[in-house]
Amino acid sequence: MLETVIRRDRLVVLGSLILVIILAWAYILAGAGMDMDRAMAVPDSMIIMASSVGWTPSYAALMFVMWWVMMMAMMLPSAAPMILLFATVNRSAAKTPSHGVPTFIFAAGYVMVWGFFSLIAASIQWALTSFFLLDNMMQSTSYLLSGAILISAGAYQFLPVKDACLRHCQTPMQFVMRHWSPGHMGALKMGVLHGTYCLGCCWFLMALLFFGGVMNLIWISGLALYVLIEKLAPPEFYTGKIAGGVLFIWGVATVWAA
Repeated sequence: MLETVIRRDRLVVLGSLILVIILAWAYILAGAGMDMDRAMAVPDSMIIMASSVGWTPSYAALMFVMWWVMMMAMMLPSAAPMILLFATVNRSAAKTPSHGVPTFIFAAGYVMVWGFFSLIAASIQWALTSFFLLDNMMQSTSYLLSGAILISAGAYQFLPVKDACLRHCQTPMQFVMRHWSPGHMGALKMGVLHGTYCLGCCWFLMALLFFGGVMNLIWISGLALYVLIEKLAPPEFYTGKIAGGVLFIWGVATVWAA
């Protein structure tokens, strides 16, 4: 009986995750609430979207929502194993079906962390646009800035903090065993903690969006796919180190070109 309930819960959680991910990607593909045709038609010398004058409260809110939805589209696929595992363990630990904690509380904690990151990212975007360092696709217009982003992202792949955070993302069972906390607040706390580890693992990779273009769908999709591969690949593949080396060399070459 319990196995049937657990199987049903996993299917419900998986279906909900897939729906949220599809909706998030649909929002991004639709232009994230912006008129992309008009934006792309604006010459770089007369960038309207990159003008600090255009940052009204409503536009700032739109940028924040865009970042937050984009983070959900990019990060939830790689977080799915952890969320599904939480749903399974949570159901098994519940004394009765009514005592189980809704899985969305754990997921909400995870998403909240990326909402915090989105607020910072939107603020950085505002600062960069104020100095006209982003074009109409929100891509860096400076070789030095592009090189600095690439070099920093590449170097971060070799730091111990990157490895520590990545291990937590790659081993969901160990995370649950070490950080299990019962109740609704416990689930929220676990979600925030897992989101924090995930943020520590991927925040510099997300900064690469300013290099490739925040609204560049190919670049967004490529980064999302890499994050998924990095978290699922065995450690002995050295996926992160290889990517870090490529990014670092790419960054040096970009700075040299400047």
